[in-house]
Amino acid sequence: MAPTSGSLPSTGLIVSFGEMLIDFVPTVSGVSLAEAPGFLKAPGGAPANVAIAVTRLGGRAAFVGKLGDDEFGRMLAGILEQNGVAVDGVLFDQGARTALAFVTLRADGEREFMFYRNPSADMLLTPAELDLDLIRSAKIFHYGSISLIVEPCRSAHLKAMEVAKAAGALLSYDPNLRLPLWPSAEEARKQIMSIWDQAEVIKVSDDELEFLTGSNKIDDESALSLWHPNLKLLLVTLGEKGCRYYTKSFRGSVDGFHVKTVDTTGAGDSFVGALLCKLVDDRSLLEDEAKLKGVLKFANACGAITTTKKGAIPALPTESEARIVLTGGRGQIQP
Repeated sequence: MAPTSGSLPSTGLIVSFGEMLIDFVPTVSGVSLAEAPGFLKAPGGAPANVAIAVTRLGGRAAFVGKLGDDEFGRMLAGILEQNGVAVDGVLFDQGARTALAFVTLRADGEREFMFYRNPSADMLLTPAELDLDLIRSAKIFHYGSISLIVEPCRSAHLKAMEVAKAAGALLSYDPNLRLPLWPSAEEARKQIMSIWDQAEVIKVSDDELEFLTGSNKIDDESALSLWHPNLKLLLVTLGEKGCRYYTKSFRGSVDGFHVKTVDTTGAGDSFVGALLCKLVDDRSLLEDEAKLKGVLKFANACGAITTTKKGAIPALPTESEARIVLTGGRGQIQP
């Protein structure tokens, strides 16, 4: 049945689970944290960025996680709501603060992180606090690995995955490695891989591929060493070079877009949000290579746009902005 005049067809719900925090970004680029003269606050946290990336593109998203019952926590919940993300699964902890991260882009282009989470509210989410009905309503359930670092959040994460999977959701995993948060590199690798074989869609960056495989090669052999039988799509993002994709039936690469990069924060989340937004109502693209390549080109465009502005959430594009790039309508961005 066609939608009535003025209404939009309903799209499947993407539920994003994990952390949301405040990034403090220096007012001056190319200096260390200690040298920065001042900082601007920017909402962040990969799972929250993905949820907003989805709604910015016209999709439906909900966020599940815990914030501090403080001004920053209320501000973050407000940002989710302002961006059309459902907040039924957001809780507030009266005893712990909202997580903070000081982030800087050094002169060599690498990001430096310093986190304040001891413990922060997101780490204290318990299985009993989960909104299971919300999780069961997800067509796609998306998560990272930061929520695996400590209890009780780890158990909440595992329970949420189990409930989503049992209800028929597609599980989507972006490890989003943040080594300073883990006790050791070995523990990070072990815990990231502990849930690896449950996800049906996995996205890793080239740096994460090297970390997880222990190889310094970014090639098909290295990527396919991460393949598992339940996987439907494995993606390796390559920054401005685009991405590589692997399914049971085919593999290949999609070129990126060359842009004047200001801040890479959130580019991967924008890419994931764009992919999930298209995948949620059309799983056939996992078996149709031409269709998948078109969606990945769109996702690459979204990721590229996100690097052209400071901060993740303000830079996440709309569908029309991404279409302009795809059709070559924006001068500084070329495929």
